[in-house]
Amino acid sequence: MKKKMLQRSLAIAMSSAMVMGALVGCSSSTGESGTDTQTSQDTTQKEADNSATVTESGEQAAEGTGIDSWQPFADNVTIQIPVYDRGGEVDVTNNYWTQWVQTNFGDKYNITVEFVAIPRGDVLNAYANLANAQDLPTILMEYDFPKQAQWADDGYLQELDLEKFKTVAPNYYAMMEEQGNLDYTDLNDTTYFALAERPYSQNTYNYVTFYRQDWLDQIGMEYPTTWDDTLKVYEAIKEAGLSEYPAGGTKISGAGVDQNYGYRKNPQDEYEWATTGDYAIPALSTEAQKNLLKRRNELYNLGYFNPDFTQREATDGEADFIAGNAFTYSAYIAPSISVLDSFYETNPDAHLSIAVCPGLVEDTGSDGISTTNAYRPNNNFGMMIGFSALASEDQITAAMMYMEWMLAGEVDGTSALFTMQYGIEGETFEYDENGYPVITNNTEGEYAMANNNKDYWCVAVESKTLGSIEDDIKLNMPVNYPDSDEWYQQILDNYNGMEAMVDSGVIQPDCNFAVTLTSVTDNQETLLGLYEEFASKLVVASEDEFDTLYEQFKQEYLDAGYQAIIDERGEAYNNGMTSKMK
Repeated sequence: MKKKMLQRSLAIAMSSAMVMGALVGCSSSTGESGTDTQTSQDTTQKEADNSATVTESGEQAAEGTGIDSWQPFADNVTIQIPVYDRGGEVDVTNNYWTQWVQTNFGDKYNITVEFVAIPRGDVLNAYANLANAQDLPTILMEYDFPKQAQWADDGYLQELDLEKFKTVAPNYYAMMEEQGNLDYTDLNDTTYFALAERPYSQNTYNYVTFYRQDWLDQIGMEYPTTWDDTLKVYEAIKEAGLSEYPAGGTKISGAGVDQNYGYRKNPQDEYEWATTGDYAIPALSTEAQKNLLKRRNELYNLGYFNPDFTQREATDGEADFIAGNAFTYSAYIAPSISVLDSFYETNPDAHLSIAVCPGLVEDTGSDGISTTNAYRPNNNFGMMIGFSALASEDQITAAMMYMEWMLAGEVDGTSALFTMQYGIEGETFEYDENGYPVITNNTEGEYAMANNNKDYWCVAVESKTLGSIEDDIKLNMPVNYPDSDEWYQQILDNYNGMEAMVDSGVIQPDCNFAVTLTSVTDNQETLLGLYEEFASKLVVASEDEFDTLYEQFKQEYLDAGYQAIIDERGEAYNNGMTSKMK
C-alpha cells in the first residue's frame, strides 16, 4: 500500500529557531491518506499471508497481528538501533535502560538489541561512515526529510512493505494513519518510511526564551515585540552596564541557521516558498534573507553584537548567560535544565521570565523593513524511520517489533513507553498530589537516564504527553527554580499566542518533495560553507557597503549551486511533485 504525497496540502514542518533580532515571544530553536485501490479478496489474501510471518530462521509469528501474536525467533536475531549521543557521563549504548530493553523485549523474543551512538551534531557523516564500513544500523532515524531522501538516493534504505508493517505493528500503523503521517511514507513512488508521532506539531510552545526580568525592571522597560523597541532595550541594557553585547553573537554555521520566516512577505508567493523556503540551506538570494542580515549588520555597527562572533560556539553563548552577561537564553522546556541550574547558582538573586507570544505581530521598523513574528513549525511527524538496505528480513521484522513494543508494549502491567520516559517510581520519579509523574532524579546512580532517555523512545513519539496542553505543560516545565511558579502561566500564554498565529495563516510549513533532489545533495555542503563566509562578512560590513556586497555574494551563491537547487525544486513544483501551501 503506497501513500502518495502528490498535489496534497501536507502539514509538514521542522524544529523552529528564534528569528534573529525579533525577540518576540514566539521565537523557537522542527492530509488525507490515500490508498491504492484493491479488491477485498486481494486485501484479505495479503493480510492472511502476512499474519504468519516466516523468517529465514523459522516461523516467528503465530496467526494474528501485533504483540499478542509474536513468538520468539527460532534463531537469535541481532538488530542495531541508533541513539543520539549528545554528550554526558552516561554511555548511551550500555546502561541500565539499554539492559532493561534487552531483558524485557529482546530476551523475550530471542532478539539481541544493540544500540549505536550517533553524534547529534554530525549525523550525515556518522551514517556515511557506517555505510562505508558496511555496518549501517537496522533502522536509520532522522527528523529531516532531506536527510532521509539523501540516504534513499545513496542506496542506504530498502523498500518498506507497509502491509507487513501493519501486521507486525498494528498500533504503530494506526497511529500513523490517525496522525496523517501515511502521506509521508513515499519517495520517488517507493515506500521507505515509517513515522513517529509528534504532538502539537504546528505549535513550538515548548521551545522558550528566558529573559532577565530583573534587568527590565531596573531599566524600567518591557520585553520588546518590535524592532525599534528591541534597539531601545539593547541601548538601555548597555548603558546601564548590564551587558556589553546584549544581542549576543555566536558563529554562523551549519544547516538550519538564519531562518528567515519572520522576514517573508505575507501571503507568500507559493513558487518562491517551494523553491527557496526550506530551512536547511539559507536562501541568500531572497529579500527576506537580505533583510535578516541587514538587521544583524545594524546590531553589529551599533555595538550590540559581539565582534568576536566568528570564534564563538553556542556553548560560549550559554556561558555568557550563566555568568550573568546575557539578556536571553532559549531552550526546550524540561523539568531540569542544566544551564538554568548553573545560572541560578551564579545569579541567586536574578529574576527570569519566559517570553510570551502575543499572537500575530506585524511590524515595520524605522529602517523600513517589515516583519512578522512568524516561526517555523515542527514536522507533522516526529522521527522518520527508514530500514537499512543491509538488513535481513528477520532483522526488519525484529525492528518493526521493537517499534511496536516501544509504542504499545507492556512490562508487568505498565506501559513500556511510560517506563522508558519516567523510569522507576521511587528511584527516578514520584507521583505528585495531582497524580502527575514528576522526575526526581534522572542523572545520578544506577538508573541515570541518558539524555533524559528521549533518544530511545523517540522512535515512537517525539515528546511526552498526558493528553491536554495544561497537563503537558505541568509535566514538562522546569520546576524547583526560584521563578518556576510564574512560568506555567507564561508557557500556557505562549502556547495560546502561537495557536492564534497558526489561525492567522502566517505559519507555513516547509514545502515537501516527493522526489529526490540531487542538486541539494550535491551542493548543500558547499553552500553552507559559503553562507558562513558571506554572512559573516556582511555582518561586519559598513552600512554603506552592505547592499553592494550582498548583491555580489548573492550572485556567487547562485552560481555555486543555489540556482540549480531553485531550478530543480521549481521543476518538481511545476510537475505536481510537492506539497502545497496551507
